[in-house]
Amino acid sequence: MIHTLDLRGRRPSRAELLALIPRTEVDVDVALDVATSLISDVRDRGSEALREQASRLDKVDDYELRVPQSHIDEAVASLSPQLRASLETAIARVRIGSAAQVPAAVRSEIAPGAVITQRWQPVERVGLYVPGGKAVYPSSVIMNVVPAQVAGVSSIALASPAQAHFGGRVHPTILAAAGLLGVSEVYAMGGAGAIGAFAYGVEDLGLVPVNVVTGPGNVYVAAAKRLVRGRVGIDSEAGPTEILIIADSSARADFIAADLISQAEHDEMASAVLVTDSEELARAVTQHVSELAEKTAHAQRVKIALEGPQSALVLVDDLSVAVDFSNAYGPEHLEIHTQKNSEVVAQITNAGALFVGDYSPVSLGDYSAGSNHVLPTAGQALFSSGLGAYTFLRPQQVIEYSKAALSEVAGGIRVLADDEDLPAHGDAVDIRFNTEDN
Repeated sequence: MIHTLDLRGRRPSRAELLALIPRTEVDVDVALDVATSLISDVRDRGSEALREQASRLDKVDDYELRVPQSHIDEAVASLSPQLRASLETAIARVRIGSAAQVPAAVRSEIAPGAVITQRWQPVERVGLYVPGGKAVYPSSVIMNVVPAQVAGVSSIALASPAQAHFGGRVHPTILAAAGLLGVSEVYAMGGAGAIGAFAYGVEDLGLVPVNVVTGPGNVYVAAAKRLVRGRVGIDSEAGPTEILIIADSSARADFIAADLISQAEHDEMASAVLVTDSEELARAVTQHVSELAEKTAHAQRVKIALEGPQSALVLVDDLSVAVDFSNAYGPEHLEIHTQKNSEVVAQITNAGALFVGDYSPVSLGDYSAGSNHVLPTAGQALFSSGLGAYTFLRPQQVIEYSKAALSEVAGGIRVLADDEDLPAHGDAVDIRFNTEDN
């Protein structure tokens, strides 16, 4: 079902590894023209354009663009006790995990009378996107909203596509999650048009432009986020989900097979990769995958994902090569199942999130670990991080010098300013010491 990449007998260079990595090819560029058109239409015609897009793309015509509070309240009231308890547990845990991401202000005394205070200020307003599609994602509501709240964002708007199956309403579980979090500004809008609405605002709808847009979506959402970046901040251009597992002969083959399938369940383009120095484990995982995949609810979707070029069983000589492979890959989700987990973890530099040991599956992080599941894909973990409270914070330095402290460096400023041919910079310092008032 899943193909094998045999790297035994060789130690590929970083460049060779980058060329060997199995990866889903998602070309956001192909969606840019469509996304540009949808965003421009929303910018020019507001809610009328959003309604036309919903009619054409989501097959919804008669619905409330701005979700009434009564719909949110009804959704909360309709939750089963078990689902409500599960959502509330996830909210509480993510709130604790997010709180650790807010740095404390730090006061540094550079010299007597010379102080720099490093502080972190939240943006004022954010737009959070929750996709529709093959699954329902109330967990994504939690993962987007809670970090923004913890960061101190004062204005939060949420968008999710109108659902024909629910009479044009946003999916009730998504609305319920928003209600449990106290989010009342919710819009039934989806795709690139929703991202454009967040970035430019919709005056006739009362939707004020936001400062930051976050949340996963399809290739058109990714393209839209690329187009509005610069006008607003974004988290990332999310692509299909990925799991990479580093394992040795001590690992449980059935656990690994189940975890590979759990991510393949998301999408036909999902990536599922096992890197191991044990041929015996690889054979056992292959057997378990074959048995379990046939029984899972989305067997056809899983089969396509696992048979795709983006998924593989990678055989290596030792765990050091496995670590090199993983660091070159930069997986969204990295699981580690070895006899020396702590040593392997210490060598990992590039990953969205690490799941260590038999009882830390990616599914735990998707819902109830307290970590965030909005993570970088497509190699973006090599240079970026997952969503967190810090996504909504901006570091600011507050500089406060006394006259005596400025006097100590005035001469140096004069020299540097003249060297850069910016004499007025030096003059702005000198005037503070050369006037009669001083």
